[in-house]
Amino acid sequence: MSKQNMTNYDKLATQLDAVKHEVKQSLGQRDADYIRRVILAQRLCEWSGRILIMLGFIQPLLWVIGVLSLAIAKILDNMEIGHNVMHGQYDWMNDKHINSRRYEWDIACDGSSWNRVHNYEHHTYTNIIGKDRDFGYGLLRLSNDFRWRVKNLWQFATYIVLSVLFQWGVSYHEMAAERVFFGKKKENRKNTMTHSELKRRFFSKGARQLVKDYVLFPLLAGPLFLWVLAGNLIANLLRNLWTSTIIFCGHFTGDVQTFKQEECENETQGQWYYRQALGSSNIEGGNLFHVLTGHLSFQIEHHLFPDIPAKRYRDIAPKVKAIFQEHNIHYNTGSFARQYASVVQRILRFSLP
Repeated sequence: MSKQNMTNYDKLATQLDAVKHEVKQSLGQRDADYIRRVILAQRLCEWSGRILIMLGFIQPLLWVIGVLSLAIAKILDNMEIGHNVMHGQYDWMNDKHINSRRYEWDIACDGSSWNRVHNYEHHTYTNIIGKDRDFGYGLLRLSNDFRWRVKNLWQFATYIVLSVLFQWGVSYHEMAAERVFFGKKKENRKNTMTHSELKRRFFSKGARQLVKDYVLFPLLAGPLFLWVLAGNLIANLLRNLWTSTIIFCGHFTGDVQTFKQEECENETQGQWYYRQALGSSNIEGGNLFHVLTGHLSFQIEHHLFPDIPAKRYRDIAPKVKAIFQEHNIHYNTGSFARQYASVVQRILRFSLP
């Protein structure tokens, strides 16, 4: 896989395993208290937002504040709570609600489908072409590993549409919809669930989201139906744009590397860590920024340790960076503006032959 020798890989694995073990040994009440506080904050933002949206007829500024509050609630639910809980980061708490088996988030993608595909495929085969379907989501050409097609000329517009409809794009992608709906099969891909069950989950979860945001809550508002409908629509839009932008900045900056399947056969733990390092990007920012990203602003640490509570990534990032420096591994980090500009450049660069 690389020019490094096996001894370096072994040492890298030993050092990073030690970081993970240290965190696992120290997990306790403060971590449990943290996620419960975030859940409480999320609920307060959601309900205060829904109330303020309905009070918008008194003062339009209240409607604006309500929409922002609801959008923040949806972002927290997706990023800091749902994503991290469903990665099993809090399973050690043995809480009947805060665990990867039962948690269901507030987006169109069925939680169990995401768990089955993303948690296994993406985090096992990160950036291995032909194995990790998340690289470009089957829509965008982001490296020379893919043959150029005419449709790539307008892939920046495709990216914008994907960002606007991100929760639906994730839902469609996680069910491998090209295979389910159009019969596009891939060799050596095992089906762990029938197509009919995948379709049922896709339509069931999507319908619940549509009814909740665009029928139930607007109807409950009575004469304020349109105020609530518009508020929910914009809150979902803001959530979609934010989550897609953060995820793209963590996965598709210019420095992110891809790998061929033959390079990654019989990987050792150290080689797996090395691949995660080269396939991830961090984003610099303050505490609130990190919380709103679900700490995916520490995408490198997340790819190395996906089942460690994400709030701990801030603490271990300096240790990971020091280990990378010792092994001469690039620690890809930068400001939000710099990383996002790099993503845009990559999308545009590979839109051309």
